[in-house]
Amino acid sequence: MYIGLISDTHGTFSEPFKEFFAPVDVIWHAGDWGGDAAFAESIAAFKPVVGVHGNCDGASIRYMYPASQLLKLQGLKVLITHIGGSPGHYYPVADALIKEHKPDVFICGHSHILKVMRDSKYNLLYINPGAAGLQGWQLVRTALRFKIENGELKDMEVFELPKNSSNFAG
Repeated sequence: MYIGLISDTHGTFSEPFKEFFAPVDVIWHAGDWGGDAAFAESIAAFKPVVGVHGNCDGASIRYMYPASQLLKLQGLKVLITHIGGSPGHYYPVADALIKEHKPDVFICGHSHILKVMRDSKYNLLYINPGAAGLQGWQLVRTALRFKIENGELKDMEVFELPKNSSNFAG
């Protein structure tokens, strides 16, 4: 399965991100969609979506997407939530979910900081795709794509788009 990972779109899903995600089978969204249900549906019309809502999302997005998702793919357990913190500094709710579900991969958004690292304490891969939207302090908009094959996450690629790029619209 080929997966595109995005977070913190804050109402923006621009053409360069669509091009990056063109070959993926599904998009995972780690919250703070921005916009309304129509915005989320526009992404889902492009590719199937699995997602969670974030702290900035309104009632329509919260109705469509839960606060967390636990996925089991080819023997790999993936936990997705929006506010997660980072290894050694997990948000209390995220820490409790990690302890309860013992995922192989933990995905979150919120910080607008792209980070991929091993967490040896919980024996998991921590992934935050950064922010794909225009809202926030980040200078570079980011997304990830990777494959899950035979219970392994592999071939991860990073997409970066300068926030001030002329390709930022939409």
